[in-house]
Amino acid sequence: MSRRPLVLALAFVLSPLAANAEDLLQTYELARAGDPQFSAAESSRLVTKEGSVQARANLLPQIGGSASYTRSRSDQTGTQVLGTTPFTCDGSNDSTTRQYGVRLDQMVYDHSNITRLRSANALSEASDFQLESAGDSLITRTSAAYFNVLVQLENLAAAEASETALKKQFDFASKRLEVGLAPITDVHEARAQYDTARANTITARNLVEDAYQALAEIVGRPVADLKGLPEDFQPQLPEHAGEDDFVKTAVDNNPALKAKELQVKSAEADVGTARAGHYPTLYFGGQYGNTRTDGDSTNNLDGQITQFDNENDARSVGLTLNVPIFSGGAVQSGVRQALATRDVRQDEYEQQRRALERDTRNAYQTVVAGVSEVEARRLAVVSARAAYDASNVGLEVGTRTVLDVLVNQRNLFQSQQAFALARYNFLQSVLNLEQAAGTLDVEDVQRINRLLTVNVSAQVQQPTQ
Repeated sequence: MSRRPLVLALAFVLSPLAANAEDLLQTYELARAGDPQFSAAESSRLVTKEGSVQARANLLPQIGGSASYTRSRSDQTGTQVLGTTPFTCDGSNDSTTRQYGVRLDQMVYDHSNITRLRSANALSEASDFQLESAGDSLITRTSAAYFNVLVQLENLAAAEASETALKKQFDFASKRLEVGLAPITDVHEARAQYDTARANTITARNLVEDAYQALAEIVGRPVADLKGLPEDFQPQLPEHAGEDDFVKTAVDNNPALKAKELQVKSAEADVGTARAGHYPTLYFGGQYGNTRTDGDSTNNLDGQITQFDNENDARSVGLTLNVPIFSGGAVQSGVRQALATRDVRQDEYEQQRRALERDTRNAYQTVVAGVSEVEARRLAVVSARAAYDASNVGLEVGTRTVLDVLVNQRNLFQSQQAFALARYNFLQSVLNLEQAAGTLDVEDVQRINRLLTVNVSAQVQQPTQ
């Protein structure tokens, strides 16, 4: 039989345009430039920032100008009586009117505009933290997709190795059956295990392809030649910080929680805006206008033409005071609505704070447990491999059956899968802990990236003829 290597198996996925993102840091840099979710967060921040600019504009002078140009003509027809004799008379009027003006309005006191600006400024500041949170999420989403590719690659390597070993066991059982040294049940069992291993390899290859696609969805283009952990990787506990320290840091620094806190502040300002409906407003206004009309008037009765040219300048300044008296209960309703909205924001903040504390503690415990789990999984692989090797020797000398070898081979395969998953889960847990604490940045990516020194795809079994 022939078996395609992983690189060939993924040839239609990893096109010639694939980016050779050989490590986690390069992949993250590609994701930062190509991830639409992070790009949307950047655009959302700009949208919110403009709200603050617009709210500030209401406190500044409002200046407007106007101009008009009008041509008009009118004709009159009628009867005029001189003595007792009626005479028909008519006339016409042509005129041109030019008008322009400028007006200035300046808020002197309007409490609603002041509180709207406070609310918009709080939301503007919250958008900065939301973008920071989106950046942290991009790191963990990219790393999770990256590590998933590595896990699936190692699973595929183990599946291919298992398939090769089980093929040998099937061939060995068949030969023993031919010389009368093994029952037919051993052949059937070996065949069943071998067929299962072939199916597992196909499934593993599909999972690798899907994992690559999931990473490309974030990055924006296919990536290849990823690097993974060496076999001698030794996980380390976080230095100089305990569980309570991480929780305190998270409450103080987590950007998503800070954004919620500022949203509460914005809602408080919105309550002031609603209450401002009861308050008077005072505005200063000034206006200047110029109107000029010229033309001529013709009396057809005597043929007399009269020309005219009129110009008018108008200037005015003043203060306008508006005092609300009764609005049908709309203001009171608006206040109640704003208070309820504020309570919603406060409850959302409290819920997120509690969830953050729980997530931080869980992330810390996962990191601590991960150190022991990785070592336990490593020893499990060593033990499973020793048991598998011993069963092979026992089969050759007649103290073990083919079934014993098959069981140990399956245990070895499962141990290798669990070991690969535990190692990369540990790295992901470290990033999740830093994200919860609000201290995640590109330096954490660089630190983990330095641990990834092995070209995992190169470990995949090459095809045999």
